[in-house]
Amino acid sequence: MMNKQFMLIALLSLLGLTSCEKFLDEKPDIKLVVPKSLDDADLLLNDYTTMNDNYPLYGELGSDDYFLTKELWEASPDIDQRNTYIWADAPYEDVSQWRNPYKTVYNANQVLEILSNSTANNNDNRFQRISGEAHFFRAFAFQFLIEIYGVAYHASTAADEYGIPLRLDPAIDEPSTRASLKDSYDQVIKDYKIAAASLPQQNEFAGRPFKASAYAGLSRAYLSMGDYAQAYAYADSCMLHYSDLLDFNTLDPSKSLPIARFNKEVLFPAVSKYAGIMNADYCFVDTVLYRTYAADDWRKTLFFEASNILEGAFHFKGNFDNATGNLFVGLSTSEVFLNKAESAVRIGKVSEALSIMNQFLKTRWKTGTFSDWKETDPERLLAMIVEERRKELVFRGRRWADLKRLNLDPRFQKKLVRKLGEKDYQLEPNSPKYAYRLSEIVINLSGIPQNKR
Repeated sequence: MMNKQFMLIALLSLLGLTSCEKFLDEKPDIKLVVPKSLDDADLLLNDYTTMNDNYPLYGELGSDDYFLTKELWEASPDIDQRNTYIWADAPYEDVSQWRNPYKTVYNANQVLEILSNSTANNNDNRFQRISGEAHFFRAFAFQFLIEIYGVAYHASTAADEYGIPLRLDPAIDEPSTRASLKDSYDQVIKDYKIAAASLPQQNEFAGRPFKASAYAGLSRAYLSMGDYAQAYAYADSCMLHYSDLLDFNTLDPSKSLPIARFNKEVLFPAVSKYAGIMNADYCFVDTVLYRTYAADDWRKTLFFEASNILEGAFHFKGNFDNATGNLFVGLSTSEVFLNKAESAVRIGKVSEALSIMNQFLKTRWKTGTFSDWKETDPERLLAMIVEERRKELVFRGRRWADLKRLNLDPRFQKKLVRKLGEKDYQLEPNSPKYAYRLSEIVINLSGIPQNKR
């Protein structure tokens, strides 16, 4: 398979190097490089850099889980990231935040077109697996775009709010139009459901999704939509298929990166593009957040280490991709546990929410030090779960989406504040800035409307 992948890449490279005149004269057989078999479809999905890497970073850059000093902020060469940090309503030029997920979508659409033209039996296990993977990747990329460029989902207004362009085939000459936020999420849900029905119980390829991954994706999507009954149901489905958690008592906090890549909690591995100002060796963990971890909570030493740049500050080291330059933004069982617990208490399943949290937190605290939660008041229990969600999913690509949905609830609204020297910058709850501006390059080339301000 690797030989065939090399041949396809080599042929594409040769065509790119051929002059226009020579190309017109010799008329090479372009069928040699058009993917059309199941092997070709597998190779497209095997492109880890396109399918699993380089997801957008803007959401996390705007979150409240970290801070910079004025000197570090001014030293950053990336004007877009500096603007993102202070939520500046300024033109953004970094088109890769938009382009990279659509490259994933393009590959997924190519695969689905191959399958639609294939003579293979569509009930074949391999055919079904490839179909499920392509639908999963498309759903995952679409949802990432929605979370950054769409406003918070409210069922009564979603049909009137901007979503994203829903490219559903690989044709590149069709004009782009922005679907509504409702239609955008409907497509994500549709794709994830097809994936859940088609994916295998297990997948031998570390970078590919399996059935539990699709259920986790559905739970994440419904949580972002505020549909807690469905978020609970699909978290439950995921955990019925796979629910392994790491026991943090078995990890070594003295390591610079103590959490292994592709560890058993990872349901689908995905990482952001280079983190820039949010590089774990560069930025500092929010001080108030750090203080919420108890001394016997392993996360305090597994997730953080003292900074040698700023006295009393801490850097993040608990990356699930075992790296410092990118953020893990994929799906994990720990996220699903928290989805289920929060959704459970919101729909009246208080005792079940307690049971889930106690099972989960025992794996995070030093053996014998954790006392079971006994809180039965739904309001107080919900606040405790929301806090634990932030503590567990720090630097995991979830905070921006959580801030948006939680801001719809007066109990959890939060005004974000950045301090750079003597100047403060603020982001109010439910600000239109929670839907990031599209790159000016995207607007100018496509003609689609910019987000409202």
